[in-house]
Amino acid sequence: MALRSDSKLNRLQQELPEGLLVDAAWLEAHGYSSALRSQYVSSGWLDNPARRVYRRSRAPLTWEQAVTSLQTLLKLPLTVGGRTALEQQGYAHYLSASLREVHLYGPKRPPTWLDSLPLDVKFHWHNSLRLFPGDDQSGAPSPVMLSGGGLISFSIRYSSKERAVLELLDELPDHESFHQVDALMEGMSDLSPRRLQTLLEACASVKVKRLFLFFADRHNHAWRSRLDMTRIDLGSGKRVLVKGGKLDPHYHITVPSDLGGH
Repeated sequence: MALRSDSKLNRLQQELPEGLLVDAAWLEAHGYSSALRSQYVSSGWLDNPARRVYRRSRAPLTWEQAVTSLQTLLKLPLTVGGRTALEQQGYAHYLSASLREVHLYGPKRPPTWLDSLPLDVKFHWHNSLRLFPGDDQSGAPSPVMLSGGGLISFSIRYSSKERAVLELLDELPDHESFHQVDALMEGMSDLSPRRLQTLLEACASVKVKRLFLFFADRHNHAWRSRLDMTRIDLGSGKRVLVKGGKLDPHYHITVPSDLGGH
């Protein structure tokens, strides 16, 4: 019995990279019973950072390890997007001063234990189907290599910067600042018009598309002229986004008066 247990422990060390997380259901499916999990925890072979969650490390947990675990070992269709993706891809100086929130996009909610982990960030889940119906995440993940905190390295799926901007715009005006987005868009001269075209055609939010084109026109980067407007549905009617703001006559959205209209 001890030999079989040792064999299982060796297999676990191969199947579960150090630092990453799995839940009880994953361990059960891989042949590790509740009694065996308890034995591993009491022996110090497994750490138990939250109820029914396990990892092979006692080093401090990072949000990157938690997200990588969801994306790889637990095979959940979640992508780090919006503000977080932009911050991690070099645009933090346009946005907040420090990372305190991690924005996850996917068709299904992450497991509830994610919020119970001993981390100093808060996770926010966004239903990706609301912006992109029938979303298969194609074009969204951009693998970025990060340190795994041990001998391994791993990649996290991030939204492309083109998609992350649209996700960020969806947070206007309640959770994001017009002026931060304006500064961000001023610096985004290297967006892919091909990727933008695909995303704008697929996007279901009239508000997001109008806002994006409003900012695109303000800064008039080279990629703007390569967008085919005849294939982008901008809906009809006006959208009041800012009370007391100024109506942009071209896109029929209200924006802060100091940003002006066309």
